[in-house]
Amino acid sequence: MAIFTHIVVGTNDIGKARTFYDKTLGALGLKRVMDLHENASIWGADAPEFMVTKPGNGQPCTFANGGTISFAAPSRAAVRAFHETALANGGTDEGAPGPRSFTPTAYAAYVRDPDGNKICTYCFAPGE
Repeated sequence: MAIFTHIVVGTNDIGKARTFYDKTLGALGLKRVMDLHENASIWGADAPEFMVTKPGNGQPCTFANGGTISFAAPSRAAVRAFHETALANGGTDEGAPGPRSFTPTAYAAYVRDPDGNKICTYCFAPGE
């Protein structure tokens, strides 16, 4: 059983967020599975798992200092595509694709979305 039902980050521009996540998560084989009017959208493989929404209290969204959300990548090529696509769609680099030292097969990339939320992707398959 998974430990999360879903994860949510905020946005100040739902249109920009939809474009960014459609393309960036698309590089990992994920898709937008639902829109909640003009307030939110949800992505996943086949079910809702990751949501981007305008804050419910009407205040501007802010990102978590120290918070990171990690997506599973099916391959190292997908890690590289995620990073490249994110940067091409308004994201900023927070760690180029490459090996990570905490396990022998860890390969990851980190970015910030247009609202400053820190996301990454990891592949733990042996090198390709």
